[in-house]
Amino acid sequence: MSEARQYGELATQLVLESRRSTQTDTLLKYNDALVRSIIREQRDLEKAAEPLALLDGPPVPALIVIETAINRNKRCLLAYHTHRTDRLRDMYWAVGGALPHILANQELRGRLSPHEVDFLREYHASIMDFRSDFSDELDIMASITQPPKDLHALVKVVRDCGWIQTELGNINFKKGERFMVRRADIEHLIVQGYLEEV
Repeated sequence: MSEARQYGELATQLVLESRRSTQTDTLLKYNDALVRSIIREQRDLEKAAEPLALLDGPPVPALIVIETAINRNKRCLLAYHTHRTDRLRDMYWAVGGALPHILANQELRGRLSPHEVDFLREYHASIMDFRSDFSDELDIMASITQPPKDLHALVKVVRDCGWIQTELGNINFKKGERFMVRRADIEHLIVQGYLEEV
């Protein structure tokens, strides 16, 4: 017995998966098999629509149904991928723009498609390129929930983070050491959890 299903049923499953992801506040594994199935269905629908579109006269009802299914599938695919990229951007900013923290998490990385990993890398590169234009005046990665009290901060190194270029020169941040440094130079390291304000 063959399994019968309606046009757009697979796309509905994809949207439901996005909704489940939102409700559980987790990023579910990228459903490559379902996305590929929807794309195959799209191709089949487009092939079925071609001969109907060539008929003279008003469009036949079958063509309208097929075109509606094609457009719905496209919207569902776009909604699924938009949802995932929005979640990835939120994760990126939640860790203060620390891409290595996201990509080092093997559990999360296993849920991403290769294209999503590429997206994160390109997004990070774009942010770093944009940030370099303002590095002297403003740190766009810094938290804006509370304004800084001072221009400088006394910090304790919680985790080794190596050599960091600051206004005063390069500083090697080793675990356990304390430094008085310009807040704009190290704010992102505080957000990422490498440094702790004393």
